[in-house]
Amino acid sequence: MAKTSKETPLMKQYNQIKAKYPDALLLFRVGDFYETFKEDAVKTSQVLGIVLTSRNNGSEDTSLAGFPHHALNNYLPKLVKAGYRVAIVPQPDWHGDYRDFKKLGRPRLFFGISPGCMDSMVNKYTANRRLRAVDEYSPDGRHDCRPEYPTIVYSRILKQLYPDVPVVLGGIEASMRRLTHYDYWQDRLRPSILCDSKADLILYGSGAKSILQLCRDIEAGRCIANIHDIPQTVYLTPVAQFANEIKADDIVLHAHETCLHDKRAEAENYRHIEEESNKIHAQRLLQQVGKQYVVVNPPYPTMTTDEVDALFDLPYTRLPHPKYKNKRLQAYDMIKFSINMHQGCFGGCAFCTISAHQGKFVACRSQRSIVEEARKVTQMPDFKGYISDLGGPSANMYGMRGRNLKACEHCKRPSCIHPQICPNLNVDHSQLLEIYRAVDALPGVKKSFIGSGVRYDLLLHKSKDEALNAAAKQYTRELIVNHVSGRLKIAPEHTQDEVLQLMRKPSFSQFYAFKEIFDQVNKEAGLKQQLIPYFISSHPGCREEDMAELAVITKKLNFQLEQVQDFTPTPMTISTEAWYTGYNPYTLEPVFSAKTPQEKLAQRQFFFWYMAEERKGIARELRRIHREDLIAALFPKGQPASLSKSHEAHYDDRPIGSTYTPPTHEALIAKRHEGSQNAHQKATATQGSPKAKAKSKSFNPNFRRRRK
Repeated sequence: MAKTSKETPLMKQYNQIKAKYPDALLLFRVGDFYETFKEDAVKTSQVLGIVLTSRNNGSEDTSLAGFPHHALNNYLPKLVKAGYRVAIVPQPDWHGDYRDFKKLGRPRLFFGISPGCMDSMVNKYTANRRLRAVDEYSPDGRHDCRPEYPTIVYSRILKQLYPDVPVVLGGIEASMRRLTHYDYWQDRLRPSILCDSKADLILYGSGAKSILQLCRDIEAGRCIANIHDIPQTVYLTPVAQFANEIKADDIVLHAHETCLHDKRAEAENYRHIEEESNKIHAQRLLQQVGKQYVVVNPPYPTMTTDEVDALFDLPYTRLPHPKYKNKRLQAYDMIKFSINMHQGCFGGCAFCTISAHQGKFVACRSQRSIVEEARKVTQMPDFKGYISDLGGPSANMYGMRGRNLKACEHCKRPSCIHPQICPNLNVDHSQLLEIYRAVDALPGVKKSFIGSGVRYDLLLHKSKDEALNAAAKQYTRELIVNHVSGRLKIAPEHTQDEVLQLMRKPSFSQFYAFKEIFDQVNKEAGLKQQLIPYFISSHPGCREEDMAELAVITKKLNFQLEQVQDFTPTPMTISTEAWYTGYNPYTLEPVFSAKTPQEKLAQRQFFFWYMAEERKGIARELRRIHREDLIAALFPKGQPASLSKSHEAHYDDRPIGSTYTPPTHEALIAKRHEGSQNAHQKATATQGSPKAKAKSKSFNPNFRRRRK
């Protein structure tokens, strides 16, 4: 009698799904393995180069190929790298008939909205809420290519045109606005951007993992309204339906409506938000808005080197969208020949959004991946031998992590280096030196620069391991001698320790120590390079007296400051919350902030103590705050009011915490050289005209009219 073939529950499920999605390659989690069956197994074994076996199911032999679940991220990129087609519409026209939103038709899975690598309002307006001179992310610097809050505008249009198609948000703007946040440009609290945009889901932070999982889930037939289990996502759900799903370890934040009337509650929320953004094992966050909960799922674990490499090794063109052919994008010019080596930053600066977006744990590329990208850069048609930046959020954090990862798993500190460098942190700079040397050895590379800035407190740190100290010393010397374009950017941000404490920056005494090393190395190498320090005015906790002390200190150092900025309150930073609420989110102690234009100007003027036109106002302000002693320090008798008539002050209106990097010194020289003839002709034509004489030296609209 013939034996009856039995279909196991697993194979029954496989056959059902396969019948519905015949072109999909199905991976089944079986214990500690992912397994593929039948024709899928044959394909998998061929693509991945793994062994093809078989399993007897009753009277049927079923082909089988599998791999351990922990190897998923190694094997999956090989399977899905070219598995999904992505069509991009850059800066669609939101006026008229919405034709840009229709040109590609209905997507197979979902619409994704990511309006850029900077919050739209930060990109458009200065700290004084004035329109920036140009939009660096739009062709030819135009301001009319994107609306304000494009995430909201684009999402609403797509929901109007395709109400049944899921809309998914990503990028900086959505990530930083995933919960109740203060909007500086409207001067009010706004709820999660999901509420205003009517979108279905947010993929916050670096969405490489979450977007792949979302694609797989929707492709498998899951409705996006029911996809609530993907890490690093945010969704809305009715309060009435979710009451029984709240877990004991969930963190329930103060409701949006509570925060509208209680600034202390808003400050309390942000301590939890920052902590859960930076933990290895984070908890789910819930916030009620009206009759709904905003649910923020914990982030994915920090990506491994193999995972980061898989992202950066994709076949990027390194070019802007074809739509912008023959048009200039200033932001692209800045990074055209730069290379990003890692993601994440453990600095925890209170005014910066990087850790809220990428997390504090650093995920690094391999040396192979970095060198290979550098080789591709050398093959670009207009490459002249100079790599503008080998960096990251802070260039010299590459490869650094906790020695004991178990300790890191229980850590809630927002910064690994403030107020002191964590004793568990491995501050080894030797890997960086190897990468720099490998890149510089490539044919066609004349020089590689470090344009994204370094943390000098990491260079000055005295470890118990003398090998690490020697590596830091060697790195510092090679950085100064070989990788500075004449000017090295560093960011002390302020001189007063009380303000620096609120910023989560090291004491200014460390700046003195680093400057001494910088000057000594330059002297020994026969170089005449400059340190370019960045400073911030009007940061929470900073008063006029603090800015006056900054002016005196920088004068003694012979600095006539060039890179200075007003504090800009941006969504989802501790500094912004302190500025808006008046409380330190961690201690709930009151914090003073300069808020009115008059208060901000009173602080900002101290940056320009060396300018004759500012002397009178500075002296008046010092008398008002009863610090006449500083008048003599800044303006001793017999000294000219302006120390350098030829010096041109540049007020940097870039947003605090921005990852935008200005061009290197070499790049500026090259650009000036290329356009020198046209510039000379133009200058000759307008020389002597009243308009030319009246033109302000400063490019910043904030300084076109001087105070009287």
